[in-house]
Amino acid sequence: MKLHCHRASLATAFQVVSGVVPSKTPKDILKNVKLQVDGTVATLIGTDLEVGIRYTIPGVEPDSSGETLLPTKRIMDILRELTADSVDLEIGPEKIVVRSGQSVFNLSAQDPAEFPVVADFGDDKYHVVAPKDLRAMIKRTVFATDSESTRYALGGVLLELTSDSITLAATDSRRLAMVRAGCRGESIDTPENAMPVVPSKAMTLVERSLEDDDDEVRIAVHANEILFKSKNSTIYSRLVEGRFPLYRDVIPQGDGAIVDLVVGPFYSAVRQAQIVTDEDSRGVDFTFENGTLRMNSQVSDVGQSTIELPISYDADPITITFDPRFVAEFLRVLDAESQVQLQLLDGESAAVFRTADDYTYVIMPLSRER
Repeated sequence: MKLHCHRASLATAFQVVSGVVPSKTPKDILKNVKLQVDGTVATLIGTDLEVGIRYTIPGVEPDSSGETLLPTKRIMDILRELTADSVDLEIGPEKIVVRSGQSVFNLSAQDPAEFPVVADFGDDKYHVVAPKDLRAMIKRTVFATDSESTRYALGGVLLELTSDSITLAATDSRRLAMVRAGCRGESIDTPENAMPVVPSKAMTLVERSLEDDDDEVRIAVHANEILFKSKNSTIYSRLVEGRFPLYRDVIPQGDGAIVDLVVGPFYSAVRQAQIVTDEDSRGVDFTFENGTLRMNSQVSDVGQSTIELPISYDADPITITFDPRFVAEFLRVLDAESQVQLQLLDGESAAVFRTADDYTYVIMPLSRER
């Protein structure tokens, strides 16, 4: 089997699929990507047995159907160093020949029959989400997961699907990110599992696989698995076991003080305040009073800093201590020109950031000895 490819398209496909290929595994075959050619369609397949992806390579010219295993790291290294616009693959039973410009690489071939099967999207009942919305929602939540935790299902992102809306929520018990957008059901109102928890690795893979010209993303949820289908990719994932916290219960109720902030200047000030912190003393005091936000940090053997930012605030003074990393991670996924609204009850209660497009972020304050 021979295959003529556009180098950039093949490199992009490998970059996406490599996101699921494990670097360390007792099953060496999983370090490969399976190339499957059926007629004029070429597909790259990767999996770590928990998450899998099938990615269609655009602009491919095969001379026949067939399949092989490609060593992920070596092929990516080759594609990274090549400069010609096209790549030719010649697949044999024992070797793979990669040609591009004046370069030729001969690689050993493995038996593709031993590679695990990765599910394709065959559902006729699913939910449809706009790719732009889903990509933004994942960026706004996945960073708040706790991949190291064995408690509940904190290592994943919760999806809540209704007939006309999708909500994503993630928490590591110290902060909560929640965002909502519209969707539609196709021959379905409520999925088999209406509140699945999807591993953060799978959600990151979905976000990276989406392209600007994708028309829609289809989501099919089953009892123990979920599938996402876009124009070029199908992603399969097992669901996270365990109970996700009742996250809506941690969102403070009540009025409190409201502070309107512009993302860009606020993000810059928070990053400055983060400089004089360390592993043992991450807390920064955020003081709101008299039209000013003052951020103070002090670490023995390191130093002290005071960062001030003019704001519109004329309520009673409030001082609350945050881990600046948690504030910065929230601001980083927003446009610099956009505005956020901060709700503060007092210096001891959780603070709530909100945007105009249904994004809510809750941070628990720190308590530290003085």
